[in-house]
Amino acid sequence: MTSPTTTLDLVDTDPAELAVDALVIGVHSQDGSADGDAAGAAAGAGPALLLATGAESIAVAFEGKLTETLALLGATGAAGEVVKLATLGTIGPPLLVAVGLGPEPSGAAPAPETLRRAAGCAVRALAGTGRVALVLPVPDDADGPAALRAVAEGALLGSYRFAGYKTRPQPGRRRPVGSVAVHVTDATEPAAQAEVARARAVTAAVMAGRDWVNMPPNELRPPTFADAVQAAAGAAGLDVTVLDEQALADGGYGGVLAVGGGSAAPPRLVIISYTPEGGPVADRPRVALVGKGITFDTGGVSIKPSQGMWEMKSDMAGAAAVGAAMLAIAALKPSVAVTAYLPMAENMPSGTAYRPGDVITMFNGKRVEVLNTDAEGRMVLADAIARACADGCDYLLETSTLTGGQVVALGKRIAGVMGTDELCARLKATGEAVGEPIWPMPLPEDVRKGMESEVADICQVNSAMDRAGHMLQGGVFLREFVTEPVAWAHLDIAGPAYHSGEPTGYWSKGGTGVPVRTLVQLVQDIADNG
Repeated sequence: MTSPTTTLDLVDTDPAELAVDALVIGVHSQDGSADGDAAGAAAGAGPALLLATGAESIAVAFEGKLTETLALLGATGAAGEVVKLATLGTIGPPLLVAVGLGPEPSGAAPAPETLRRAAGCAVRALAGTGRVALVLPVPDDADGPAALRAVAEGALLGSYRFAGYKTRPQPGRRRPVGSVAVHVTDATEPAAQAEVARARAVTAAVMAGRDWVNMPPNELRPPTFADAVQAAAGAAGLDVTVLDEQALADGGYGGVLAVGGGSAAPPRLVIISYTPEGGPVADRPRVALVGKGITFDTGGVSIKPSQGMWEMKSDMAGAAAVGAAMLAIAALKPSVAVTAYLPMAENMPSGTAYRPGDVITMFNGKRVEVLNTDAEGRMVLADAIARACADGCDYLLETSTLTGGQVVALGKRIAGVMGTDELCARLKATGEAVGEPIWPMPLPEDVRKGMESEVADICQVNSAMDRAGHMLQGGVFLREFVTEPVAWAHLDIAGPAYHSGEPTGYWSKGGTGVPVRTLVQLVQDIADNG
């Protein structure tokens, strides 16, 4: 099963003369009127529009009436708005598409995330089209690389469609755009070509992660998921080790075994290693990535309500993101060693399932009293984190769809991060730069006190079964398994990892691939700056 793919390249021909099926330009909303807009505004056609940089030759071809015409068609310039106009021979491309960029920024290009979402909206709206050109603001200054990367990523991610399992063609379901050309000043410039190559590698990884998340849980149980990740990582030239249930028992991975014990599909731990060409660089830190891989979460004995439970197929989104990030890392070849740990289990109720009241001995020997089998993610992650620290690392980045508390506190677009202050701040800045927003959260000592156990080293949740600070409880628990002085961060992506609404920006319905781009960018930053 392979999702359809869209190709992407660069072009520097005059946009009005491009041999494409559709040409996309940007438009800004503005409060006042500009030359050529007054008539439309006076006629009540809507607010005045301002063409974004790059569309100058198109405006000339339309003899100054382009913004007026777009306004008559209902364009407002609102971010993400898409309006189509048949060109009727005015320019080479038969279809002109105006995508809204919001108000024009003062003295600067639009923010990269604005461009990323605009490109995604436009390409998705043009599904069924063969060749599309994007003429969006990519300045010839220091902001240019970030703008080009954003446009390229948005176009490719906006074209994503999960292949699915339909047995017959669906009326009205159009194939993704065949190819996209991004207009730049010089298509042969090495820096521009490098940005496009990077965008191709990163978005291919994001889409692999989306595919894994979107697969139904009967098609992606732990052994199958492990095989899929092993095949993809092996094809990328990475070293892969898969621990089966016997190896997990021999190694003392009590958390992974406990959670997976109720399922007929046994658990796995996948370990993926990337080594820079020429071997590890002596003065570069070692990075560990950990991702939660619960292929389906019923809650176990502490079973969840049935409403919405089908979305629990996405409870492996953390492992999917980490596995996908490793594919991009293999392609980009940063000069830092990275090892990924993907604990995989299916949390099912049965006669062999773990129970509330059980005491589990974890990989590092710590004993955990289980109070809620639906808090299973932290159990498998604790084993993986302890193993990563035992193997040796300087930075540990873990991501998981861990708590509903993250969604309550921060919504469905902003992830929560807890851990070492400096690394959390670094993750926040990286997430903002790539368009995956993150907000730091505290790890209060009173939360840890509430997790004291009478019979073990720690309770898996608050001993009073109090959900106050639910997201923070998860972070406090995982902190117990990090060995100092490792800098660590726990990234809770319960909301951003899965989009259940209508497509928006470069997100389709289903898995989003968050936080692949953040992880890849932070690994590159560590490689460059330590």
